[in-house]
Amino acid sequence: MATPSGPGTTGPAESRPDAHASRPELVPGDDLGPSRGPGGVGYGAVFAVREFRAVFAAHLVSMLGEVVGQLALSVLVYRLTGSPLLSALTFATSMLPYVIGGALLSSVADRFPARRVLVVCDLVHAGCVAAMVVPGMPVAALLALRCVPAAISPVFSGTRSATLGDILGEGDAFVLGRSVIRITAQTAQLAGFGVGGLLLAAVSPRAALALTAAALAGSALVLRFGTRRRPARQVAGGGALLGDSLSGMRRLFADRRIRALMLLSWVPPMFVVMPEALLTPYSDGLRLGSVGLGLLMCGMPVGAIASEVLVGSLLGPRARARLTLPVGVLAMLPALGYAVRPSFGWALALQMLTGCGIAYSLGLDQWFLAAVPDELRGRAMTVLTAGLMTAQGLGMAVSGAVAEFVPVHVVAATAGGCGALCSLLVALEVRRTVSGPARPEV
Repeated sequence: MATPSGPGTTGPAESRPDAHASRPELVPGDDLGPSRGPGGVGYGAVFAVREFRAVFAAHLVSMLGEVVGQLALSVLVYRLTGSPLLSALTFATSMLPYVIGGALLSSVADRFPARRVLVVCDLVHAGCVAAMVVPGMPVAALLALRCVPAAISPVFSGTRSATLGDILGEGDAFVLGRSVIRITAQTAQLAGFGVGGLLLAAVSPRAALALTAAALAGSALVLRFGTRRRPARQVAGGGALLGDSLSGMRRLFADRRIRALMLLSWVPPMFVVMPEALLTPYSDGLRLGSVGLGLLMCGMPVGAIASEVLVGSLLGPRARARLTLPVGVLAMLPALGYAVRPSFGWALALQMLTGCGIAYSLGLDQWFLAAVPDELRGRAMTVLTAGLMTAQGLGMAVSGAVAEFVPVHVVAATAGGCGALCSLLVALEVRRTVSGPARPEV
């Protein structure tokens, strides 16, 4: 289902040369194969597109390397310092710079050819990880090196998401392509921590970091030779990079529809991660041990993977769109169950049910792509990613701070209630922005 930019946008839908030539249309007989559901395609048809297979392979390799590298860096810093705080900061520095990159570098995604941006980002990331391998590197330098990839990560993710529209078209294939990227990320987290633990039992943290650098370099090679070169979305003469990035953000937030959809992308995840961030003290209160904690941590990714696969496979675009707002609001309600201090089995079920809420993203992706002008797509996806990571980091920080003074199970349950209320308010605003036949069905 090809979707137009929709009314209320601030620029033409096609502003760059060769835009139509680089974006395939979803017509019978093309590489996307037979339709699945009313107006939809299946996951198998998405993988039939050669360029998408290259993007997927690069994402899988880099995600596994990134998860292993994150674990290895945490272990390395702890061995060097013996400080739990500094070890935890290795995770914090992977999220906090997102807002900087999203705000100040977002125009990179539109000002330069997408393939060049993706390859350079991967190589910069690989170079930073390779520098961590150098013996005698101070801990402060290790943390600083970790900040650089985090700052450019939203640019990479935004550029890749925008490129999926060129590779798969603007219809259901784009939605399922984005779904595959999310499923891969969730699966890589589950597998990566296990692989990383086994790897660190056999080799040193620096050796694991070297393997991470090699994986990122391999991802760059796959993207360089597995994807087509496409021109930049924005014509030359856009002004200074910083000014162009801030100007693009102003244009995005000035559109009521885009602003509401961004909030819908950020608010539910911010509250969803609050109970998850408290699983360590909660499991300690139940005396579950490390195995029980690990299983609880797997609950949400397992629910997310299962629901996304089922919704993407069994439902068409219209059905997913109808589910978007209800699921986005209801995703917070399982956390209310923490009010009765559930046992391990019930807590695991609550985490899995919460993870199922990720399915609202499929319909949301349809709406967001339709609302954003083509020449702002890279910046929009970059800001969307940066805001998502920042919102989740803020949610984790708030829940941890409140739990210093309030029982953990009360904080988790309150997060569920507040999250449902805030998400309902955002959902109502999204509904109010629907007007005219060009808007996607809600």
